[in-house]
Formats: sequence, structure tokens, C-alpha cells
Amino acid sequence: MSVNTEPKLSTARLVTRLALVVVAMFGFGYVMVPIYDVFCDITGLNGKTSNEVAAVPVVVDTSRLVTVEFDATLNEYMQWEFAPEVHKVQVHPGELKTVNYRVRNRMDHDVNGQAVPSVAPGQAAEYLKKTECFCFTQQTLKAGEERDMPVTFFIDPELPEDVHVVSLSYTFFDLAKLASHP
Repeated sequence: MSVNTEPKLSTARLVTRLALVVVAMFGFGYVMVPIYDVFCDITGLNGKTSNEVAAVPVVVDTSRLVTVEFDATLNEYMQWEFAPEVHKVQVHPGELKTVNYRVRNRMDHDVNGQAVPSVAPGQAAEYLKKTECFCFTQQTLKAGEERDMPVTFFIDPELPEDVHVVSLSYTFFDLAKLASHP
């Protein structure tokens, strides 16, 4: 009687190939976020703004006004109160403006958070320049602490003439919870 080893070899080959597919999928998922960030930086899509401090403009374009709207959201794990003090302002391109966001830690322990900005429409992201922003660094609030956090910005005078409204939105993330719930 002969023993047929062919099915065992093809099963082993199939398992190896499937394992390679799983490893490749994991690797692709792992590098997808940095690749997407680079893609957004290159194309200006997704309304991502730079975390670099912008130089203050020299020229203010008083011939037009741009409405800047402000929004604040919290990641599902973040237990803070977070809101802009004003929901919209009108600025001349090149004019320096400061708006405060109010934040309060409702937890009974210190929380370390990070704000991530987004700008809409996406094409306006490269024209909204921040000279000071709480999003540049992590924010740690003690239990029950309340704080005003400023964002100082200007709209680059090169903003296309057909853009009349720019929305600046921040999402705050609890860094400890984010690390434990990827």
C-alpha cells in the first residue's frame, strides 16, 4: 500500500501562502497611516494643517473678508468639555487673530490629550496659518482643571478669491486611551 503525501504538501503550501497573505495585509495596514499622511501633505487633501509655527504676514488685504468658523469635538474616549468661545469670526487675509477654546477635565484624575486640527474646504488648509496653537503640544489637565487655550492664526492673502468661508475644527484625543484602544 502506498502513502499519498501530495495532499499534505499542497496543504502545507496553502497554509504558507495564507500566512504570507496575513503578514502582508498586517504590514500594509501598519504602513497605511504614514503613507496616507505623506499623500495628504503632498496633495493638500483631507484638510490637514501643518504643525509648524507660521511667520506673521506683512500685508493685510483689507479689500475682502473671510469668515472663519470654529468647531470642537472629542474622541469617544475623551471625557473633557471642549468648545470654542466664539463659533465664527470675520478676518481680512493677512490679519492676525486669536480665538480661545475652553476646556475642562471632567475626570477625577489627570488626563493627557492631543488636539488634531482639520480645515475645510481642504484646499484652504495650506492658507490657514497658525502662529500659536494648543495643537502644537500635548495638553495635560489635572482632575477638574479648566483652561482657556488660544489659537492665533491668519489667512494667507494668497487664499483663492472664491473661498469665503474656512472652517477650523479640532478633535481632542485622550492619549492614554488611544494607546490602549488602537
